[in-house]
Amino acid sequence: MAVIQARGLGKQYKGKTAVSNLSFDVRPGTVTGFLGPNGSGKSTTMRLMLGLDRGEGTCLFDGQDFVTLAEPMRHVGALLEAKPFHPTRSARNHLRMLASPNRIPDSRVDEVLSIVGLSDVTNKHPSTFSLGMGQRLGLAAALLGDPHTLILDEPANGLDPQGIRWMRDLLKSLASEGRSVFVSSHLLSEMALMADELVVIGRGRMIANGPVEAFTAQSSANHVRVRTPQASELAALIGAKLAGNGSVNLVGEGELSVVGLPSDVLGDMAFENKIRIHELATMEASLEDAFLELTGGSEEYQAHQQAPRGPQPGQGGPGYGPGGPGPYGAPGHAGPPPGQAGPMYGAPGQAGPPPGQQPPPGWGPPPQQQPQQGPPPNFPHGPQGPGNNGGQA
Repeated sequence: MAVIQARGLGKQYKGKTAVSNLSFDVRPGTVTGFLGPNGSGKSTTMRLMLGLDRGEGTCLFDGQDFVTLAEPMRHVGALLEAKPFHPTRSARNHLRMLASPNRIPDSRVDEVLSIVGLSDVTNKHPSTFSLGMGQRLGLAAALLGDPHTLILDEPANGLDPQGIRWMRDLLKSLASEGRSVFVSSHLLSEMALMADELVVIGRGRMIANGPVEAFTAQSSANHVRVRTPQASELAALIGAKLAGNGSVNLVGEGELSVVGLPSDVLGDMAFENKIRIHELATMEASLEDAFLELTGGSEEYQAHQQAPRGPQPGQGGPGYGPGGPGPYGAPGHAGPPPGQAGPMYGAPGQAGPPPGQQPPPGWGPPPQQQPQQGPPPNFPHGPQGPGNNGGQA
């Protein structure tokens, strides 16, 4: 059993800080998730840990620097990129080449190929493998020496849902044997199921380090939802009880969001004051909620959503602008073509008013002429934007 001890890791590229003074431990018997936005320095940190990049600080594996290990694969297994394979060697021979200098027998090669589910393709060239198969072969290489420590960078990349679940179960099983598992991933839902502890960084600096439960507990998304026809009365009682040590907010008609009091206390309070409760539910923050809240200001690459443009006269659809009164609901929207109707469009058989004319009552102000029709709902960036395939099925 070996602990990973990273102290003061740092790296700069052409004067730009990639990693700054990172220190953390990875304990035996745990899966430690390594999280951060794109460009936060996760891959650079892992390369520093393994001595593949020169930088500041140290990283010790059971008291030893990785570069001083005589047979490193017997101590530390690493997967840092997909498909780093020789193009002419078979999958089996690729692993045999790695095993030889570490005095690992061929029988172990066949064993790890079986563990990762590649027994049927041992004689095929990895250049023909899919990304997921390449990841499996990379994991087989990391497991070759039966190491007590694993460092894995996005190991589930390219795997299908069954493969992702297999990966999760495998890493949890390896940790349960007393190994130290340090794994980065953007699959936060999987990390929530797999990780015991977290190291979270942003722009190369530490944001959080500790148990997953402690990380999610600090999110403002944790609250109690209360639905009651006597919301105002209950809100006043809760506010007096909190006395500034929490919050109570009206978030909808007859619905309160309460931070600072557990559901059982709220239930007793309502009962004692003869207030009817229709729903009382504890809402716990997910790992994704907590991650996005804590790292929102540390993204290096931030996309800015373009404001959608309004429809042309006579055209309309939900999602084009601010809401307004009337059956159609949005100022500046014309109705559907004649003879068509729908719950969002207003009266059947009415076309939208042309520019400059007053719309029927309840339709809002007349639409403005637009040089080009706006994108349809759910395609905020136009025909080539996220979620669109450019018009192809």
